[in-house]
Amino acid sequence: MSKMKPGVVYGAKYQELLQSCKDGGYALPAVNVVGSNSINAVMEAAANNSSDIIIQLSNGGAQFMAGQGMADGDTAKVVGGVAAANHVHLLAEYYGVCVVLHTDHANRKLLPWIDGLIEAGAAYYKENKRPLYSSHMLDLSEEALEDNLSTCAEYLKKIVPLEMSLEIELGVTGGEEDGVGSDEDLHDNPKLYTQPDDVLQAYELLSPIGHFSVAASFGNVHGVYKPGNVHLRPEILKNSQELVAKTHGTGANPLDLVFHGGSGSEKAKIEEAIGYGVIKMNIDTDTQFAFASAVGAYVEKTPRAFSYQIDPDDDKPYKSVYDPRKWLRQGELSVVERLNEACADLHSTGKSLAKG
Repeated sequence: MSKMKPGVVYGAKYQELLQSCKDGGYALPAVNVVGSNSINAVMEAAANNSSDIIIQLSNGGAQFMAGQGMADGDTAKVVGGVAAANHVHLLAEYYGVCVVLHTDHANRKLLPWIDGLIEAGAAYYKENKRPLYSSHMLDLSEEALEDNLSTCAEYLKKIVPLEMSLEIELGVTGGEEDGVGSDEDLHDNPKLYTQPDDVLQAYELLSPIGHFSVAASFGNVHGVYKPGNVHLRPEILKNSQELVAKTHGTGANPLDLVFHGGSGSEKAKIEEAIGYGVIKMNIDTDTQFAFASAVGAYVEKTPRAFSYQIDPDDDKPYKSVYDPRKWLRQGELSVVERLNEACADLHSTGKSLAKG
């Protein structure tokens, strides 16, 4: 694979990056962010590990980026998404890695959010000759397959001229991700396991239109869960790949597959999934906890600094302790540490395609 310029990748370069993942037996961490602190921590981790990375926003993350005080929440979701993307476009090249910009789960009620981002992205593309986002995701997995795929085809047609890709979901990922998800029973529920025939149908409808990836469910769940409650079956991914390859005479692993609910997953199952063409694993819950636990530990270490500006007993000033940069940095460093582990688990360490 040829080396790429550091920064946001899209279009043909994005597809080349994903092919490199499959050829090299690794996947990229896809990390949900909510503001500049988490965005910068993700890019720092990528740079430290010489790993390319995926930065993604849910609708709630985008809204938070715009500010919880913005009166119109729907507008905030769009402009927050635009603000986050511009932040990444401006800084990513300075971290020396390739960054994929992506939006996470959007069900039918959130299609206006995606519409707004596509509209903003079209204006950005006209001015900059590149897309605002590398890809968007539609999660219509709770709908009938025909409705899911027809809507995905409609949106893929909209974004292909912007050199963008689409991620779709087939089968239900258990749990909930920022208001989108399922409360399905986790115990061997067939809805949690995507059927290979459904994947084949998606391939036949969408591949003539443009590039897409598939979040195929193989028992995965958002969030963390008690051991034994979830049964991951990565062989479902293998079966889907083999069916498409056999039916259409492609090479091995023709599909770009996505692993949702990566937090807390068994490392052996992650390894197996990568072997079946998973190129992206989502991480959110673990990085949220990493940030929060580090900030909590910092506060507990000097609790009086968060009750008094000046200690009432010895007149000691605490400004250098409660300075937000100090405790926010602890959160960032903890996220970086968790992503060091993710890069190792996914075998992406040292494999950035970016030029040095």
